Amino acid sequence: MPAKPPAEFPREIMQLFDKYVHGDIDRRGFLEGAGKFAVGGLSAAAYLSALSPDFANAQQIRPNDARLWTESIRIPSPNGSGTINAYLARPRNIRFLRKLPVIIVVHENRGLNPHIKDIARRIALENYIAIAPDALTALGGYPGDEDTARARFATLDQNKIKQDFIAAARFSRVTEHANNKLGAIGFCYGGGMVNYLAAQCDFLNAAVPFYGAAAPLDGVANIRAKLLLHFASDDERFNAMWPPYEAALRAANKPYQAFTYDGTMHGFNNDTTPRYNQAAATLAWQRTIAFFNQELKSH
Repeated sequence: MPAKPPAEFPREIMQLFDKYVHGDIDRRGFLEGAGKFAVGGLSAAAYLSALSPDFANAQQIRPNDARLWTESIRIPSPNGSGTINAYLARPRNIRFLRKLPVIIVVHENRGLNPHIKDIARRIALENYIAIAPDALTALGGYPGDEDTARARFATLDQNKIKQDFIAAARFSRVTEHANNKLGAIGFCYGGGMVNYLAAQCDFLNAAVPFYGAAAPLDGVANIRAKLLLHFASDDERFNAMWPPYEAALRAANKPYQAFTYDGTMHGFNNDTTPRYNQAAATLAWQRTIAFFNQELKSH
């Protein structure tokens, strides 16, 4: 787990880091801004190092866990434009005719990094098939470091990526051992993509966006999925999108649950960085699995 909790970092540092994570400033911009708050022997570079993901120590489920079957798969991209690489995880010992619900796992704005693969494995252990596509496929996939991944991500054709994720959702319904139930979960960029998929895919049954951008408001009437939305209390960027989104959901009589977690900041579920809030993340995860079980297994 992260060595330092968020309370030990000045709020200004965390706000700078949020801007850095979302591409509003580059590494140099963070270091210059953080230098103004460097105290107690912590330099700007030390702040950045402490805030950067620690994938190895945060990993909960080993890639070679004997309970799981994992593999890399390729999903046809629309209009013959290549393929989308994805990570698939499912329980290992599935009987030949056994069918399970599928959950699409959508990453943050760095592509399919080790943390998102770990999330997919956690979901698979709940008796689901988890499929995590990589939006960076066309640029060689997740490059192995967050800075390069973030920079490459900013160059993607987002219209194409949206169509790729719709294609991945359609593919997931016919993958081996899949039944006719489909869920989606995503974080930050992935949360926004999950909201988008809910408005675009009438076959999506359950959607769980963590602190993501709202669905296009003109598409809310098309939503058929049940929604469970998680928000951080200190997340001005995404929280500002919620009131008009909620109003649109209510106007269209769409079922949803929304929770805001006190004392949290954007990224509170990501246990690879000090933004992680264990209490809030645990509660949000329990709610998420209970929601998926209700919507994907009990009907």
